[in-house]
Amino acid sequence: MIKKIFFENCNLSSYTTIKVGGIAEYFAEPRNIYEFINLIEWSNFNQHKCQIIGAGSNLLINNIFIKGLVICTKKLKSLKIDPYSGIVEAEAGVMLPTLSNYLAKNALQGGEWAVGIPGTIGGAIYMNAGTGDLSLAKNLISVKVINNKTLKKLEIKKKDINFKYRFSSFQSNEFTIISAKLHFEPNGNLKKLIQTTKNNLKFKTETQPYHLPSFGSVFKNPENNYAAQLIDDIGLKGFKIGGAEISRMHANFIINKSSASSKDIYKLITVIQQKVLQNKGIYLQPEVRMIGFDYPY
Repeated sequence: MIKKIFFENCNLSSYTTIKVGGIAEYFAEPRNIYEFINLIEWSNFNQHKCQIIGAGSNLLINNIFIKGLVICTKKLKSLKIDPYSGIVEAEAGVMLPTLSNYLAKNALQGGEWAVGIPGTIGGAIYMNAGTGDLSLAKNLISVKVINNKTLKKLEIKKKDINFKYRFSSFQSNEFTIISAKLHFEPNGNLKKLIQTTKNNLKFKTETQPYHLPSFGSVFKNPENNYAAQLIDDIGLKGFKIGGAEISRMHANFIINKSSASSKDIYKLITVIQQKVLQNKGIYLQPEVRMIGFDYPY
């Protein structure tokens, strides 16, 4: 059964939003939780490293051979919405724009901000992704997970999860997110919610290089500051290394202009860090998760 649901020597570049990536020794897209658990069990049994990816935004994969199993959650996309109670149950692979549009169409308030974020629910909880002060953590009730060692399914309440800016305790524990239960405010103004959601998407597409391969935001905002402003202040917009370029539209975006390699992008990230540190005395921390690099976090 497992043999039917994974591929060998899979090119990961089409599974990242910046369109670069290495070759995964084994790659799978489980269609249900049963397959997901089977895959983790198979990788444990064969002593393979197992890495989980979602929509591949906020992800830089080195152009190398990636040993072990890479699991993509994008086919785990069951989404149940109760418009009366405001309770939403969503599997890890549901895209945030899909969730945002469904909430608006069901007159549920609180998810309008998520329409322009090209990530999955699992990834958004794992990274505590958001915009400004808004993130899914605010609406979270609980998360269903797999314990990677015992393969038992557990439900973890929000109060037992540590959320900080662009951080959740899932980044340092042994659980894999399989689904989430959330609550959004019911009985909202349907027309207004749909319009706000549309306006939010329009604003994103007008202020960010939405149409080009990118990560989304590259760096976390330092306290009382904005990464984009710091990068812009020292005149780095449009600066290139190989096929990787700092967007002229938004300085906290790196775009894959013309067949950028992972090395081009990685070098550009480190050059930005060095120049901002030299000129502003501030060390920018990447939001981007890296696979196949010895990055000193």
